[in-house]
Formats: sequence, structure tokens, C-alpha cells
Amino acid sequence: MLMSASKVAIMAVLAVGGASAFAPTSGFVPKARIGSSATSMRLRPALAGKGVSSLSMQVAAGQDTAALARVATEARGLAMDSIAAAKSGHLGLPLGCAEIGAVLFSDFLQYNPKDPKWINRDRFVLSGGHGSMFLYSWLHIAGYEIPMEEVKNFRQYHSMTPGHPEFPSSQHNTPGIEATTGPLGQGVVNAAGIAAAQKMEQAMFNTKDHTIFDSVTVALCGDGCLQEGISHEGACFAAHEGLDNLVIVYDSNDVTLDKMAEYTQSEDTAARYEAYGWEVVTIDGHDAAVIKKSMDGFRAAKNGKPKLLICKTIIGKGIDEVAGTNAAHGEAGVAYVKDAKAKLGLKEPWEVSSETRDFFKGVTKAKTEVYTKWQDTFKAWKAANKDHAKKLDDFVSGKVPSAAEMFKGIPEFDQDKDIATREAGSVVINPVADLVPQFLSGSADLHGSNKNYIKTGGNWGRGFDKSYTGKNFYFGIREHAMGAIMNGISFHGMFRPSGATFLVFVCYMRATIRVAALSEIATTYILTHDSIGVGEDGPTHQPVETVSSLRVFPNLDVIRPADPEETVGAYVHSAQRKDGPTALILTRQNVRTLKEIPVKTRREGVLKGGYVAHKESGDLKLIILAAGSELQWAMDAAKSIGDGVRVVSMPCMSIFDKQDAKYQEEVLPKACRNRMAMEAGVGSPWYKYVGLDGKVVSVEKFGFSAPGDIVMKEFGMTGENCLAEAKKMM
Repeated sequence: MLMSASKVAIMAVLAVGGASAFAPTSGFVPKARIGSSATSMRLRPALAGKGVSSLSMQVAAGQDTAALARVATEARGLAMDSIAAAKSGHLGLPLGCAEIGAVLFSDFLQYNPKDPKWINRDRFVLSGGHGSMFLYSWLHIAGYEIPMEEVKNFRQYHSMTPGHPEFPSSQHNTPGIEATTGPLGQGVVNAAGIAAAQKMEQAMFNTKDHTIFDSVTVALCGDGCLQEGISHEGACFAAHEGLDNLVIVYDSNDVTLDKMAEYTQSEDTAARYEAYGWEVVTIDGHDAAVIKKSMDGFRAAKNGKPKLLICKTIIGKGIDEVAGTNAAHGEAGVAYVKDAKAKLGLKEPWEVSSETRDFFKGVTKAKTEVYTKWQDTFKAWKAANKDHAKKLDDFVSGKVPSAAEMFKGIPEFDQDKDIATREAGSVVINPVADLVPQFLSGSADLHGSNKNYIKTGGNWGRGFDKSYTGKNFYFGIREHAMGAIMNGISFHGMFRPSGATFLVFVCYMRATIRVAALSEIATTYILTHDSIGVGEDGPTHQPVETVSSLRVFPNLDVIRPADPEETVGAYVHSAQRKDGPTALILTRQNVRTLKEIPVKTRREGVLKGGYVAHKESGDLKLIILAAGSELQWAMDAAKSIGDGVRVVSMPCMSIFDKQDAKYQEEVLPKACRNRMAMEAGVGSPWYKYVGLDGKVVSVEKFGFSAPGDIVMKEFGMTGENCLAEAKKMM
């Protein structure tokens, strides 16, 4: 009969007079297999009898073994109590990774809990966001402003400790949260984005005399994150671009939610990451000395390789009844918490001993000394580099010119030349990048088609003509990773990332756009080839439903400009916005430059979401609403009909909907219910403006392969059809 892992660990510690519940394991034997159901109990890993020597190594390494044992135990207890009180949550990761947390927060991570936004802090991302009590427990113990009452208030309404970590926003302001995580796989790629931003800040601001940036990024993940395809994309990018300041700690416990991991995976993860170009080390995830040695080695190794630390752990460690099984993942262990805490020597609910408080006072003192020394270096750097210091201050504060200043800095287009809005974007992005130097660009292998290249920006990355000061990111054909890397760069807080692809391929990255929107971070998506006007490439590349599907995201501003000057307004809005992402929807085909509308009206009208593009003469009889390439047809129809027709340009519904009632009434007076909308896409969003009495001229089925003008004509997206439909309503 196998003895439970925790009992073996306790015996090993007691053998040398140490504290209980520290698990210095150095060997694993294969699990015995019984049962096959999703919650079947499996015998846990037995520990090879090397606990005493392993523990001795920890003492020799200078670690306070008893303190680490105690704090790991108490962190487990906090997770048990909070999840039990909430009757909801995930016990497996917080319990299985307690020793990892002890090393990270007592030793490895560079942070100051009294200045959680310190610009040279290490970033820790909990990619397995379901294990959020791991993070809340350690942030509380480490001295961040997360009171015990908030730890107890886990998963409750308006608490600082929501079910999954949420980046500070208008909804939550929990210090120490570096990324919104929960959708598995995204967090490890967010970490790559943060590490990329760290490389950029180091290259831009460090000098030969002063190093003000030397931080690293650490992410903790499990099998779920590494099974998700996005993690593969991000791992390739991180290795190719030499992100040796990125450490992924892989909680390898051989368990997923439904089954033991072997049921769905059999690849050699270490070999896979080595093939990508990562440095990979496999250790016992309950051995603090080995964790520390590995992490310290990773920080020192400037070898151009990101790091993967595979930590073999016991999921749910500390609750013998479920530890090491897939039942430990969620709250199945709650029924055994009382007995488990007694075995661990925890007598009080949410117990954090005075010894642990004193231990972390010492930790905070040591970290504050590092912080204070850095402040001296930073002061000297600012004195020696005043121009760079001003730029850094602008970057950190998010300072950008006003919209009026930006409009003034962007030349007007030739009003007699018709061009595609993606072509207009290729012009606009350059003065925008000059005016907002923290504005970055990137593309999923489509710079030439998206036309979003910053000409004076240089290329970001390692090798070839790239450097870490470049502003143009080459993400490869990795849209999902591109979205998560952009989010990571934005989470970092110093730069404003944008990324581009064909609109139809935005579906690959919707999950990351959703996180950006709910996290209220300022990312920009440049999405070209916006309709059936794509033409010959056919229905696989002709977006029909896509714009409308993006408009349903809360807090995502979807702007579909009609001509070059509206494109200016769209870019300015995206560069100005600080509380959420913006999607710019741009045409492949040329559109008419609407010179009959004043330039100022077009540019500023975008900032209000919608505006009167053509004012009726005489009594108002019909309002035609349109966006993008269809606005030109609405303008032509109004001119042909004559009196009584108003045209409203509606480049962004979400911005218009935020305007006050007075402005909305000025643009769309309730007295006129005779309304028509036209757009080359699914028309459902327009009905909130035209109502049941109105008409929407739209595209409600997939397209076909033919020249773009023919496809547009067959679907009625022409001036002639717009005029015909409008006349029917007069």
C-alpha cells in the first residue's frame, strides 16, 4: 500500500526537526491507475526516500526552511478557508504550488508592495487564473494592500478578490494583478508581450552609466494553458525574438479537469519547448532550494532563450483525500478542509502566524533596500538624461497630445483623389506615431496588405534588421498570439500597441479582444479588406458578419471610416483612448473622398461616432444612415433626390451611443421615423436606429469569387440601388 505523499513529506521534515507540511520531494514514481470516471480517485505519487537529504540541501543553501514551510502551509490554509467560505473556486493550484509561491514572493520577485506600480518591478502573471486564491494569498502575505477581509470575501460582489484575476480597471483595483487571466493559454502569451515591452524599455532607456530597467516576467501555468494552441504560437514568437527575460513556471501535476492529463496528452513538453528554442529545466516543484537555484540561474542567463521551469507537483497537496487526482482541481476538497488543516497544524480560520508576519517584514525590508538603491540610480539617470526622462514620464503617465493638436499635425488629403481607407491609414499612421511616440504597430504577416507600417519606426526584435527599439512588430501568421501579445504590451503600461490582419481573420483573435475590452486597455486593431468588396478571393476572405459581430462587444469601439479624412478621425480616436480597445475597419478598394463634407466635420464627426454628413433642405422626410464605403452611395442618393433627405455618417455606433441625448436628437430627430441604413454586411445592429418602420439595405449571406465591383453590384451595394431603395421610402 502506498503512503500518501503529504504523510511522507511530513515524516521527512520531522526526521530533521523541521516544520510539518513542507514537501521536499526529489523523486516521483509512476501513479497506480484505478477507475476511469472524471472524478475517480487515483493513488498519489510516492516520494523516493530522499526527503532528508533534500531538506539538508535547503538549509545549506541558506534558506530559512522552517519559515518557508510555515508560510507555504499558511498560504494553503488561506486558499482552503476562502474557497470553502465561497463554496466555489479551485483548490488544486494554490495547494499544489505553495512552495513555488513561497520562493517567488519571499525571494525571487523584485517588487515593493507599497509601490505596486514601480516601473522596474518584476511582473508575475497567473496564467492559470482559476487558481486565483494562490495570487490573493501571496499578495496579502507579501504586504500588498489586500486586507484579510478581502481575502475572506473571495468571489463576492465588488470584492478585491474576484473569481479570476482582473487587471485594475473601473470595476476592480486589486494591487499586484498584472493581467486579466482565466481563458487558458492567454496568460503565458500576455507574459511574452510584457517581456517584449520590458526589452523595449531596456533598449530605449538604459545607458552605459545607468541601468534603470532590468526586470523579468514570470508566468505560472498548468497543462491547460500549454494545451491551448495560443501558447504554442506565443512560445514560438518568444524564442524567435530572444525573450530571455521571460520565465514560464509550468505546474506539471499530470492532471486536467475531466481526466488525468495522460488521457488527452502524450507529447514530450520539454522536448517541444527545446525545439522552439527555450531553455528547459525539470525539477521537483515542492523543493524550495531547487526552485530558487533554477530561478536565480534563469535570471542570470542572458542567453537569448526564454525559460521553461517544469515543476513536478502534487495537485491539491495538503488534502490527502483528493491530492494528486483530477478531483483536486476544483472545490471537491472543500469537504475535507477541516481535517486537512488540522493535519497541517492550522488551528485558526485564515491563519497567518506572527512568525510569518515577522518573516515577511524581513522580506519587505530587503526588497525595500533594493528599491531605495534603484531610486538613487533613477535619480542620477534623470539628471544625466533629461530628454529621455521627459519621454519616460510621458510614456508612464500615458500622456498624448489633444485631438486638436493631432488633427493639426496630420495634413489634409488631396480632396480630388479617391483612395482606399487602408491606403489612407498607411499615411495617417506615420504622423500619429510621431505625435504619440509610444504608439506601436504590428501585423500578422500582412504589413504589405494592411498598410500599417511606421516608416521611421524600425523593426522590433532580434536579428536581421531588427532591434528592441523598433516600433513595427512582425508577429508571423499568429493572429491569436498577436492579440495576447498586444494585451501584454498594454498591461505593461508604457506603450500603445496596434496590430493588423485581414478583417475576416479577426475571428482567430476574438478571445483576446474580449479580454482587452473587459480589462479596459488601450489596444488598436487595424482590420483591412472589410467587406465583400474584397472580390476575387471569395467568401472565405469576404467579411459579411464580422463587423456586426465585433460591435456586440461591450467597450470595444468599432470604427468604419468612409474616406481618408474620417480615417484620420479614427486613428486619432484610437491614439487618444485610454479606457478600452478600438477596431479600425478599412477598405481594400478605393472609395470616393467626400469633399462636399468639410474636412473638419469629417474628422471631428468620427470623435462623436456619428454626425450629419448632408443636411436636408426643406422639411425632413427621410434619414439615410451609412458607414464606410456605403456613405458615398448615401451622399449620391441624397443629391439625386433633392429636398427632404438627410444623410448621417455613423462610423462608430458605440461612440455615438455615449453622446448626450441632445446631440443624438440633433443628429437623429425622433420626429423623423422614416429611416434607411446601408452597409455591406449583416444589418442587425442598424435596427436600433431605423426602428421597425425603417429599412436596412445589407448583406445577409456569404459572397462569391468575382471582381469586387461585380460582387458589390450583385448584393445591391451600389449608388443606383441605394437611390432606388431610398425613393421607395419617399
